Amino acid sequence: MEANCNETPSANRVHIVFFGKRNAGKSSLVNAITNQTMSIVSPVKGTTTDPVRKAMELLPLGAVVIIDTPGLDDTGELGSLRIQKTQEMLQRTDLAVLVIDSTEGKTELEQELETKLQKQQIPFVEVYNKCDKGMPTTLPASSIAVSAKTGFQIEELKELLAATYQKQAAKTKRSLLGDFVQKEDIVILVTPIDESAPKGRMILPQVQAIRSILDKEAICLVVQPAQLAFLLQNLKQPPKLVVTDSQAFAEVNRIVPLEIALTSFSILYAKYNGVLQKAALAAKTLETLQEQDSILIAEGCTHHRQCNDIGTVKLPNWIQSYTKKTLHFSLTSGASFPTDLQPYKLVVHCGGCMLKPRVVQYRQQIAEEASIPFTNYGILIAYMNGILQRSLSIFPDLFTI
Repeated sequence: MEANCNETPSANRVHIVFFGKRNAGKSSLVNAITNQTMSIVSPVKGTTTDPVRKAMELLPLGAVVIIDTPGLDDTGELGSLRIQKTQEMLQRTDLAVLVIDSTEGKTELEQELETKLQKQQIPFVEVYNKCDKGMPTTLPASSIAVSAKTGFQIEELKELLAATYQKQAAKTKRSLLGDFVQKEDIVILVTPIDESAPKGRMILPQVQAIRSILDKEAICLVVQPAQLAFLLQNLKQPPKLVVTDSQAFAEVNRIVPLEIALTSFSILYAKYNGVLQKAALAAKTLETLQEQDSILIAEGCTHHRQCNDIGTVKLPNWIQSYTKKTLHFSLTSGASFPTDLQPYKLVVHCGGCMLKPRVVQYRQQIAEEASIPFTNYGILIAYMNGILQRSLSIFPDLFTI
């Protein structure tokens, strides 16, 4: 069953990426597992020239994104670019399927990839394909011999993929609200409806926060900033937490009493994505910026920009007003993110609701390796409003900023 736009967002799907040499049968295996012609199959080496993606429901795993990649042994100038694209997919991989031609066995290329997967703690399954032409002499643990051509052990492979991923997922279980919110706590979400709000619907962070609250069996109240004071005055029991859109931080901070915990969607995502601690420290970079310094504004999605857009208008204006400096701003969005960050003195990322945690961590790592501070919208806005420490108080294990 195919997914549609009302179902699980890509960032919440299990990304299963198929790696291997040319003609190992990656595309045939993908087609056999998905039971549809997702990738073109040909005896000609290098038929798959770019990663091919398909969002779908794959039992017993559920909502997934299946990704077929070019061969690890592609050749020529274009081949090198294809290999680079294939290796870039590692940052988006939740589960790797290493497809090996059973008639050839594992080579140095597959071993090198396995080493990278182990280093990045990405779970993987070795799949010896084309076993109809010859079974491997030995079969390592956590591997399986299949035939995409005959369908041999394809269902067993699906079960193995699910078991392998679930074992890893149990170790890294995440919740947007962490352990701070418990059953029957009241949580208020402050969601401005302005010119940047999508018509007739909520944005993804708001929807996911609502779901996270309901999963905790807590009580969720959603309000606009103008109605927040009225709501607080009429509640018999104060809320455990108020979560606001970062753009309304200053206004909401004035309204919410200090004894009530306050944070933002963007800060919750920084914690969820595993980048909060370093990103919080990076906010202090504003104090050391010099005239004409450059800042990279990075967003994980692409969207139609309004005249008062947060990334291109509001945030640059707030930063220049706070620093009293004339600064230069560059913007990247979607899958685009520069590997050379030397031109910049600071990277300011969105919350990253459309990205996998591994992708956000990878981007922070690139910045760290270049010695460029990396923070996000909510953290920086809280810092500029003098309320960063307050907005981090729901995370008692976090050091004092």
